[in-house]
Amino acid sequence: MSRSEAIYHRAVIWILLIILMLPLLATLVYALVLEWGATILPSGFTLKWLVALWSDPRFLIALWHSLVVCFGTLFLSLVLILPLMFVIAYYFPKLDALMNILILLPFAVPPVVSSVGLMQLYSGEPFSLTGTPWILIGCYFTIALPFIYRAISNNMQAINLRDLMDAAHLLGASTWKAALLVVLPNLRKGGMIAVLLSFSFLIGEFVFANLLAGSRYETVQVYLYNMRNGSGHFTSALVISYFMVVLIFTWVANMLNKGKS
Repeated sequence: MSRSEAIYHRAVIWILLIILMLPLLATLVYALVLEWGATILPSGFTLKWLVALWSDPRFLIALWHSLVVCFGTLFLSLVLILPLMFVIAYYFPKLDALMNILILLPFAVPPVVSSVGLMQLYSGEPFSLTGTPWILIGCYFTIALPFIYRAISNNMQAINLRDLMDAAHLLGASTWKAALLVVLPNLRKGGMIAVLLSFSFLIGEFVFANLLAGSRYETVQVYLYNMRNGSGHFTSALVISYFMVVLIFTWVANMLNKGKS
């Protein structure tokens, strides 16, 4: 590739990025203006909408609820799925085809339909879970399952799991010691991809959070829905803050991943 072609490709990439960022930039500008309605240009810029948002205890609690549910789901998913995937990949590789079908089942049923069934099942004794984070963690587990399973499964295929295990056995390691000390560190990239994909999807989930928890355990998306009739500038500040939380989490995860490379 010549120098002029490389410059052209970079320019095209930057143009596409700017086009994709235009809606977000417009939302950011609207969150920073004082008033913008009667004239073409805004009347002035201010940080009062962002300050009002981050000074609102209700928003901070909703953000905390979202992070608790997301990280709780990711922790539960990794603890349960990783050992299961190792057993399937090492001992029962033929079951992988069946698992590829099973992990898609959560997407076969619309969330609204699932929520109605779950409300009937968990609204009364002995499992009164509606309005609690526990029912959201259970629902989010089914949502995160396909992302986590596919990302880690692809990683296992890339590292030649059986060859690694055979080499560890030759060196005297037991099966589970080899899995913890040899296989698990090699799954770091796949696990990071799975966590990032799942987190970005879960923190924006609305249907389950609104129907199964609502204002009793308000998350960021439910808070945004409840504030929809307020100031557009305040709502824009909320949307920008939401994107910033996802961006910061992604950046920190990438830095940690590079630090361990």
